[in-house]
Amino acid sequence: MTEYVMRTAGVDRGRADHLRNHYWQLYGTTLAGLMHEHDVDPLPYLVEVHDITLDHLAPDLALRDAIRALPGQRIVYTNGSGPYAERVLHARGLDGLFDAIYGVEHADFHPKPRMEAFNTVFAKAGITPSKGAMFEDDPRNLAVPYDQGMRTVLVAPSPSQPAPHIHHHTDDLAGFLTQLAQGRFDPA
Repeated sequence: MTEYVMRTAGVDRGRADHLRNHYWQLYGTTLAGLMHEHDVDPLPYLVEVHDITLDHLAPDLALRDAIRALPGQRIVYTNGSGPYAERVLHARGLDGLFDAIYGVEHADFHPKPRMEAFNTVFAKAGITPSKGAMFEDDPRNLAVPYDQGMRTVLVAPSPSQPAPHIHHHTDDLAGFLTQLAQGRFDPA
């Protein structure tokens, strides 16, 4: 991403790294900032920045079993591209478990945490927020789903400060989902 910003903005690596982070903070993604500030075509960007090796990823059979045990519709929604999400799922041994995969392109290139991004994807997926749960590794991406009535789960190391829009927190997704599916955990 930094190299893409360097070429697009015509700046050195330090400035590009600053802009990449600034765009992520201000617009939700580096891509959204590049689109807004530099009129970047999103498709070549998504292809280039996601053309990376996934050799460091390994299948996670415990997570696969835990996801498979969940009732209801299961979707992936990412600020990355749909094809990249499919590659990651395959590398982790999680392909075939989801009813749909939505990338930022399915949200008309509006990124999470913007409300229009969620509204677009939820409408395409037929999701009623009050009947669903959102699992996310970025706390700011849980505020809109929370406001729309979804249960929210932050999947990350312990945050420094709890956020009122996060119902649950875990750093062990497979364990959390297993407890949930086995009824040993009350999500309410």
